[in-house]
Amino acid sequence: MTTPTSSGALPPALAAAAEGFVRHLSLERGRSPHTVRAYAGDVALLLEHASRLGVEDPAELDLQVLRSWLARLRSGGAARTTMARRGSSARVFTAWAARRGLMPTDPGTLLATPKGHRPLPDILQPEEASRLVEAVDGAGPEDLRDRLALELLYATGIRVSELCGLDIDDVDRGRRVARVMGKGGKERTAPYGVPAELAVDRWLTQGRPEWATAASGPALLLGRRGGRVDPRTVRTVVHRRLAAVPGAPDLGPHGLRHSAATHLLEGGADLRSVQELLGHATLATTQIYTHVSVERLRTSYDRAHPRA
Repeated sequence: MTTPTSSGALPPALAAAAEGFVRHLSLERGRSPHTVRAYAGDVALLLEHASRLGVEDPAELDLQVLRSWLARLRSGGAARTTMARRGSSARVFTAWAARRGLMPTDPGTLLATPKGHRPLPDILQPEEASRLVEAVDGAGPEDLRDRLALELLYATGIRVSELCGLDIDDVDRGRRVARVMGKGGKERTAPYGVPAELAVDRWLTQGRPEWATAASGPALLLGRRGGRVDPRTVRTVVHRRLAAVPGAPDLGPHGLRHSAATHLLEGGADLRSVQELLGHATLATTQIYTHVSVERLRTSYDRAHPRA
């Protein structure tokens, strides 16, 4: 993967560092292509700015250069979220460069950036989630496939890419758990309930055989032509099926993931268990759902309490 730049040429040492950083993210850290592109783009902008200031080697990239880059972004009207993300990218890069001996110290440890405002995700109410999956009650292969996709997304909180990557053998029907391959090639186990198991059974016995071809392989969920279902298809399914639920927000598969996590916490699940279920690398990522729960509690309190 090449490092994107807007002006093209960087000094050789900076260009080599940028390429090495991209290889580190994609090969050693196993980051997704989307994440790698985002980091690479931010770092390319940083190094272009440094080059314009006369920096030709990573060892010359000091705190003053980093701060001047962020100041330039701020004067150009960059949003707080953009500033926060690019500051984070700069810190990841300088930490890597310092570990590799490309920089004598890590100036990123002293770089302060504004915290980006992280909006609370839209979620379904529990009754809306129930209506969503229960409304898909047809007996044809498309309805059976869609019902299973919705059941598993909400029951397990897995990502759409993880859902589409499931093979039949990844589903342990005796224990009602799915073996999920997450980000960075990390495997985890996600339990699911009886409704999802019934959907698995109906799909495997009645739906999948109608669409399966020699090219289907072990894929659990299939498209109309018999190949492994595509994430874009599942996104379309979620949007289309949610449109039939009165009053429900327009969410994609990630909205079902948010909903599952929030409903688990509201039902008494501990934060560590939800972190493990979702496959989050850090607990801080999972904590956004506690904010959702508190926000909903505040709304209910303000509406219901006589002295709110």
